[in-house]
Amino acid sequence: MSPDRTLGHPTAERGQDVIHNIGYRGYEGPRLGRSYARRALFTQSLRGTYGLGRSAKSKVLPMLLFAAVCVPAAILVAVAALTKSKSLEAGYAEYVLLMQPVLGIFLAAAAPQAISMDLRFKTMPLYFSRPMERSDYVAAKYAALSAALFVFTAVPVLIMYLGALLVKLDFSDQTKGAAQGLVFCALFALLHAAIAAWIAALTPRRGFGVAAIIVAITVPYFLISALQGIALTSDNSSAIGWLGLGSPGTLLDGIQSRFLDGRSGFPDAQTLTGAQGGVYLVVFAALVVCFYALLLRRYRKAGL
Repeated sequence: MSPDRTLGHPTAERGQDVIHNIGYRGYEGPRLGRSYARRALFTQSLRGTYGLGRSAKSKVLPMLLFAAVCVPAAILVAVAALTKSKSLEAGYAEYVLLMQPVLGIFLAAAAPQAISMDLRFKTMPLYFSRPMERSDYVAAKYAALSAALFVFTAVPVLIMYLGALLVKLDFSDQTKGAAQGLVFCALFALLHAAIAAWIAALTPRRGFGVAAIIVAITVPYFLISALQGIALTSDNSSAIGWLGLGSPGTLLDGIQSRFLDGRSGFPDAQTLTGAQGGVYLVVFAALVVCFYALLLRRYRKAGL
């Protein structure tokens, strides 16, 4: 290689390789760290559950389901206005339980979108190449799914509350009921999101995850409700409360009727005793912790 005296730098003879300095520079900006990565993943996952930031086709199902859960709430208010009733036909927490089939479909669509897709397309190493731990990833995904389900259930409750105020129902009663309804929405979201997230993490196949989540949420509820009906007809009503521990839906029904002044959906409108209420709260907390721990274990066991 001989120097090029005209340009002032060495040039290569024909057939020789040259390394050119094209001016790459190291990153000198702020390092935002793990907390920013968690927030960004939470926001992206929450938006994704409603199809935001995705194709128009991805928005159709979430928005249809959102309309399906909100329109009946508006109808309840309209009925109260036309009949000049002093209360709504369904309580706030009771309404959420009545909408369980729609909520189950939404959750079955949202959880695989938030979790299974990363497993299917093997994008996990990209997340962990940043300053993010497995616990950060799991926490962000679980929080996003819980928040999505909370919004999905809380908006109809707010529609009912605002409508009740417009038709001049008792302000204090409706405010108290709506606040208790929002608490129930949070409990509903925490438990069902933990169950759905764990199921979705078990398989990268989105279709399998959708079917498994629908089965896990709906089948136990109808099975336990049938068993409670049998217990009532066989004069064994004392077993109704204990049977309610067998499914997430009946578990939450017992909690809302005992602690949130809701109307019981159990046969004969049976409510829990004090001892049963305490057991229900313990089982609820244990289930949330258990399924979250299983979700963490799933990612550790898979070596992701």
